[in-house]
Amino acid sequence: MQRHLLASLLALLLLVGLPPQPVQAAMDYAKQVLIGADFSNREMQGVTFNLTNLREADLSGSDLQGASLYGAKLQDANLTGANLRDATLDSAVLDGTNLTDAVLEDAFAFNTRFINVTITGADFTNVPFRGDALKTLCAAADGTNPVTGRETRDTLGCS
Repeated sequence: MQRHLLASLLALLLLVGLPPQPVQAAMDYAKQVLIGADFSNREMQGVTFNLTNLREADLSGSDLQGASLYGAKLQDANLTGANLRDATLDSAVLDGTNLTDAVLEDAFAFNTRFINVTITGADFTNVPFRGDALKTLCAAADGTNPVTGRETRDTLGCS
C-alpha cells in the first residue's frame, strides 16, 4: 500500500514539476478569404496560406519563414520587412505588393506573378524565377536589405 502511494506521489510530483510543453502545430489558413487582415509583426513560421485571398492584408514585420503561400492572392498586400526565408510563393499573385526590406532567401517563387511590386531593399538570394519575372523585378530593383546587407539587384543577379 505504501509503495503504491509513494509511486503515485512521485508521478504527481513529476507531472506538476514539469513545465507544460507548447503545441507546435502550424496555423492553416488555406482557401480562406482574409481581405485586409492584419497579421503584422507575428511569429508565423510554417503557416499555410495556400490559395488564400490576402488582398490588402498586412503581413509587415512578420516571421513567415517556411510558410506556404502557394497560389495566394497578395494584391496590394504589405510584406514590408517580412521574413520569407524558405517560403513557398509559387503561383502566388503579387500585384501592387510591398516587399520593401523583405528577406526571401531560398524561397520558391518560380511561377509567381510579380506586377507593380515594390522591392526596395528586398533580398532574393537563391530564389528561382522565370525569365519574364526576373526582367520585371530587375527593372524595379534598388536598395540594400537592412537585415542581410545585400543589394537587391545583386540578389536577383541583375546585370
